[in-house]
Parts: sequence; C-alpha cells; structure tokens
Amino acid sequence: MAFPRISVGRGGGSLPGRRPVPAAWAALAAGCLAAALPLAAQAQAEAWPAKPVTIVVPFPAGGGTDVFARPLSAALTKQFGRQFIIDNRGGAGGTLGAGVASRAAPDGYTWFLGGAHHAIAPSMYPKLDYNLEKDFIPVALVSSVPQVIVVNGQKLPAATDLKSLIAYLKANPGKVNYGSAGNGSAHHLAGELFKMQTQTDISHVPYRGAGPALADLVAGQIDMMFDGLGSSSGYIKSNRLKGLAVASEKRAPGFDALPTTAESGLPEYRVSTWYGMWVPKNTPKDAVEKVTAALRQALASDEVKTAWANVGAEPPNLYGPDFGKFVTSEIQRWGVVVKDSGAKLE
Repeated sequence: MAFPRISVGRGGGSLPGRRPVPAAWAALAAGCLAAALPLAAQAQAEAWPAKPVTIVVPFPAGGGTDVFARPLSAALTKQFGRQFIIDNRGGAGGTLGAGVASRAAPDGYTWFLGGAHHAIAPSMYPKLDYNLEKDFIPVALVSSVPQVIVVNGQKLPAATDLKSLIAYLKANPGKVNYGSAGNGSAHHLAGELFKMQTQTDISHVPYRGAGPALADLVAGQIDMMFDGLGSSSGYIKSNRLKGLAVASEKRAPGFDALPTTAESGLPEYRVSTWYGMWVPKNTPKDAVEKVTAALRQALASDEVKTAWANVGAEPPNLYGPDFGKFVTSEIQRWGVVVKDSGAKLE
C-alpha cells in the first residue's frame, strides 16, 4: 500500500485536497529520528581521533622527556594519520605543565606525559595546583631508564670511575656542583640520595629542564649530573660527557661498557627515570580505552622499540590501575627520601 503525500499548511493544518498525517505515522517517523541520533553520535565517537591530539610535556624541548615524547608522537601520527602535537610547558620542576594538563578538557584529545619528577613533587611543593592521583587518570607507563652518573671529564679529570669520583668528593667537600632539571625533579632527588649514601657534599644547581642543564654540563658551566640515560646517551656516545655508572641492577641495553653502581661499590643506589601517560580526570571510559589501545599499539611498533633501545630503554607493560599503583608507591618512596635528606626548594 502506498503512503499518502504529506503537506502541511501555514497554520499547521492540511491543505485542501490533501489527507492529514496519521498520528501513528508521525510517531513512527519521530522514533526513527530518535534512534538515528545515538547511532550518529556513536559513529562520531568511533572516529577518534577526529582532530589533532596534544601531548603536554612539562619540560623544555631537548630534555629526557622529549627523548621519548617525540618518537612516540611520530609513531602515533603515522598510526592514525592525525597529528599528535608535543606542547612543551616547562617550569617549576615539571609542575607547571602538569597543572596546565590537569585543567584541560577531558575529551581524550589532551594527554599528559609526566614521570618520576611528578611522584617527587607532592613532597617538595606544598602548594601544587593539581593532585597527580586525583586530577588525572593513569593510562600507561611509557618507558623506564636507569639514572646515569655523568661528569664533564675536563672539569673533573680525577673522576675516572665512580670510586674515584666519591674519593674526590670526600676530599673536596662543597667544591663540586651538580645540575638538575629543576627543584624537586628526579635529577635533584637522585643527587640528594647519592649525597646521603656516600656522605659527600655537592652543591645543587637547578635548571628549567634537563636540556639546558646538559648544555651547561657539556660547556663546563657545571661539573656533573645524575641524569636519565635517555637524555645523556648521545653525549656519552660522542664522548662529550663521561658516564661513570648506571644506577640499576643490571647494565643498560646498548651501554655494556657502563658498569652499574652495585659493581662500583654502591649497591644500594638504584634510581630510574620513568615516564608515564595520563589523561585529565572525568575523561569518558571509552575515550580512555581508545587512548590505552593507541599507546599499546605505538609502544609495540618497531619504530618505538628501536628508539627506546638506542637510549638504553625497553617498552614496559604497565597499564591503567596497575600503573596507578606503581605511581602511588613511587610517591611514598620519594616522600621518605625527601624527609630523610632534608631536600628543599632552592
């Protein structure tokens, strides 16, 4: 049976010669439209990412975080055909960028690449404008590399290995300094932990990121650093800086010549620089799942595996709540170090 032609007059009634629309048919049309709207919304959600994704990196370009952020963003861009843009927001030991990311729209289009620095910050900064455990959703551990004790060989020619460095520091208290990525950064607390365990006196020089600190270390403006191997690797390979030991249980992949701190007579000194990804709280569950799946795929790519191997790192396998538990344990661990060392903002 053919449907009658529908025509509505200005007053809402039928025009002469036309049959009125049955109420049942009108209800059926409205129901079809209502059913179509959720399908359209679902199709739009499934199209993620429908626009560029911003990854907030809370340190200046050229530092350890960038070493991992840029290959990762390149892999994600290739993977989805959408730009994954690095937004460097350095300052205040990485806490300024973290605050910016915490206030971003919770729609899956702003990610935060933080790390060990941010597990230390709650103990160092009494008035943070964000809470790492409450204002973010943990997504994944992105990488973990051991800290390396690295020196400018021309400034410290006596430091041929870790034992000779410690002997020199004890003989020259207060005469050597070390740079860091900023107050409360992993570099800073790694130095304080080293001072406690070796009973030495070294002056701390904070920077606005590992990149500027490394540049000054190469130039001879500072003497040494406790740096993540990721950002120091290129300088060590080119012999512009001298690596003395990695603070891990085993030697780093690709850096077999670098002994561990345990092999060098300091077995309790173990520090890693790790980086993780978060999204702002209230990001919808389906968006978090898509972000997680994207990171899993990117971290499993040959490009990322190669980039990680080049700096002595391996892609980890820690996601969601398990990553969140790891972060909580790190906050507690570094809180003890801050208290015991008496580390303060400078």
